Amino acid sequence: MEKEDILKKVYETAKRYELKSGGCAQCTIAAIFDVLGVEDEGVFKAATGMADGVGLTGDGHCGALSGGTMAISYFFGRSRENFGNVMKQVKACILAKKLHDEFVEIYGTCRCANIQEKLAGRFFNLYDPEEIKAAFKAGMPEKCSTLVGKTARMATRIILDEREAKKGKPDQLPIL
Repeated sequence: MEKEDILKKVYETAKRYELKSGGCAQCTIAAIFDVLGVEDEGVFKAATGMADGVGLTGDGHCGALSGGTMAISYFFGRSRENFGNVMKQVKACILAKKLHDEFVEIYGTCRCANIQEKLAGRFFNLYDPEEIKAAFKAGMPEKCSTLVGKTARMATRIILDEREAKKGKPDQLPIL
């Protein structure tokens, strides 16, 4: 599959998952992993509490950004074997910062509540059934699913670009 086809598929998959299931971090990870052929239930489950910032509070990084960062770290992060070597985390941090910077360039912030304010005019408390209705009325499912799709696409592009840059180098990662 060509790179542009992969990016289109990850966008569409992430958007569809968010519309159907919610949980922006999990939807981002699921789409990236599905399209790149990764099966890791542990990473997927670990993203559960990152929905709507952290724990549906809006008070944290956008879950899609967190999920994209987790996916990047899955491919380029420090292993347990190298846990004592602080330098082994640098590659994942550089790539995560790249995702962060692109995200903030588009949305002006990475904090979930601020993103909701920008997209829909206010923050929605997703523990309150009336607030959930208001979020639907404000179009949040469509707005958030588009954001999730775009973020999954950005993270996947970063992953593919880095894997392409590593081709032919001694410590290259396998190309899926």
